[in-house]
Amino acid sequence: MPETIKIAYLYEDLMNTYGDSGDVKILAFLLKEQGYDTQVDNISLGDNFNTFDYDFVFWGGGQDFEQSVVAKDLVRHKDTIDKYINANKPMLCICGGYQFLGAYYETSGGETIKGLDILPFHTIFKADSRMIGDTEYETEWGKVRAFENHSGRTYFDDKTMLKPFGKMIEGYGNNPEEGNEGMRYKNTIGSYSHGPILKNENVARAIADKIVISHKERMAATAK
Repeated sequence: MPETIKIAYLYEDLMNTYGDSGDVKILAFLLKEQGYDTQVDNISLGDNFNTFDYDFVFWGGGQDFEQSVVAKDLVRHKDTIDKYINANKPMLCICGGYQFLGAYYETSGGETIKGLDILPFHTIFKADSRMIGDTEYETEWGKVRAFENHSGRTYFDDKTMLKPFGKMIEGYGNNPEEGNEGMRYKNTIGSYSHGPILKNENVARAIADKIVISHKERMAATAK
């Protein structure tokens, strides 16, 4: 029997815009190539959740209303997500999911909505200057081509701790001023790339390899 890799999809029913669920399907396909079955659990409103029951955590983007609903629920999961990230486990967060890892996001009306405040960055929404279109940028795994559609501008508060996921060639990325796309901290990646991002096989295979390592670590810990 093939071993089963477990993926937690945070708020799949509420945060799944512009093909983000395709990221998980692509990973399942690549993991199947390596001989693994994949179990994907939707962790949604009111669900109990321990990140260390999983080999990979995925978080997609959502519309403003759905994000406001999720914001009220996700604080319950701060501790387990924080520990998972700092244990160097693999996690991919797209758009709204990425924004939630930061300290806060400020709406165009001046309202401040708290994030999980796990990583030192913040997001400011400017509804009158939406960043939308095709993107291209360079990462440690090569070039990425994707699609972005967001009003949030993300800024790092600690540029020593956080690194950009990529350097922009085309498009906006985190914000129009800095020329950076997304965020990398340990094995956590935040990105504004939809499309889905993992249609870029170079990135998809790199993440799949990290998931396999995470699975082996979880199995070893369970066997003790």
